[in-house]
Amino acid sequence: MTKHKKAKAGKILVGVEIKIRINSVGRLDEGGRKHHTIGLMSSPVFPEMRLVRQKFPKSVPLDIEHEVQAQLGGIVCEIKGTKVAVAVGSRGISNLSRIVGSTIEFLKTKGAEPYIIPAMGSHGGATPEGQISLLAEYGVTEKAFGVPIAASMEVECIGKTEDGVDVFCSNEALRADGVVVINRVKPHTDFRGTLGSGILKMLVIGLGKRAGAANFHILASRFGYEHVIRTSSRVTSRRLKLLCGLALLEDQRHDTARIVAIPPDDLEARETELFHESSRLMPKLPFDEIDLLIIDQMGKNISGAGMDPNVIGRGVHGYTSMLSDRSTSPVVRRIFVRGLTPETHGNAIGIGSADFTSDRLVAGIDHRVTAINALTALTVQSGKVPIHFATDWEAIDRALDTLALQDRNVAKVMRIRDTLSLETLEISENFLKSGNGNGLELVGAPAPMSFGADGNLEPLQC
Repeated sequence: MTKHKKAKAGKILVGVEIKIRINSVGRLDEGGRKHHTIGLMSSPVFPEMRLVRQKFPKSVPLDIEHEVQAQLGGIVCEIKGTKVAVAVGSRGISNLSRIVGSTIEFLKTKGAEPYIIPAMGSHGGATPEGQISLLAEYGVTEKAFGVPIAASMEVECIGKTEDGVDVFCSNEALRADGVVVINRVKPHTDFRGTLGSGILKMLVIGLGKRAGAANFHILASRFGYEHVIRTSSRVTSRRLKLLCGLALLEDQRHDTARIVAIPPDDLEARETELFHESSRLMPKLPFDEIDLLIIDQMGKNISGAGMDPNVIGRGVHGYTSMLSDRSTSPVVRRIFVRGLTPETHGNAIGIGSADFTSDRLVAGIDHRVTAINALTALTVQSGKVPIHFATDWEAIDRALDTLALQDRNVAKVMRIRDTLSLETLEISENFLKSGNGNGLELVGAPAPMSFGADGNLEPLQC
């Protein structure tokens, strides 16, 4: 074995570490055929990266406060002296605090007594304190709006669907004289169909608290997600004194594109229409074939699945990444997730969809909270911890090894901040071999991957 000097403490000497590798240069025999030989390489090869920008269309700027009050004013009336619950979830929705604040202000001007209900199923560790803390991360607090937050996890079974599915609802919502449900409408992370995440899901899972969320996922595995959401939400709508749903649409830049108040009788039909609109607005990766996708951060504020399966092409119930017969898009052969968002509070649900991660992400996992979420949603694969390394440098090095490429320079490597932030990203040069891929704007020149002294990638320049 060849001897070599050890690196000094605290130093990463890229290009000095000696590894046994297949020499991709090889030699040619008399017939011109290349033969690969086992040899020593002085440093790993990382493809050069280039900063690019996707050209997303611009949405018309909204006057949030005016739009909320105009939408609610067209539906909600005669509520003087009533107690109205405003249901708010745990997603990182743009302008959420402003939207909630405007809703509460509207209700107050109409003479109602509003209060807030966390409508987030089992999130926040399935405790009132945890759910209040999540709302506070988005600026939704008692102090900010001058109204109480009723965070009890107590529920009541309010009926059954035609399939015999029990439907649960928050006691705090049931005692209200009226309920306004606020949520973003978008494709769901667990299933595909003509309905996704939105007002109906919030009625069934969010207001169902932990008991309702767990019951939903069990029955959805038998009858289908969309079917159980639709049939269960009808039971909830009949029992609740529902004033309206306030549906939010976001554009490719994660900006509020539309705010739509929907009366109870129109919820199903109207949300189906908005779902298709939201699908068209959803950002996507600019290429369908990716060898290595580097994701800087994941978390519950990014997606219910930590990183959106609709973006990465990997389902919450497991995946395959190296087989030739693939039915999902995009095809991402390896995923390396670098860290968790602070807002996720250690909930690493979805990390099981990655192939590689960092020691620091693993150290930041709240395993109890992650387990509760995974078990409630019956997505046990999504809570598994992948292979992890001390530095980004080593994780990328090992990930490229597993792609079985003869030449690492041809690897299609992409780096994004998270699955909500897809306007500015880095891609390796091989993506552009066939031209200026999908109308991308080239922002910078090709450059080597930039690592700090700690062996971790420098911040992505967004």
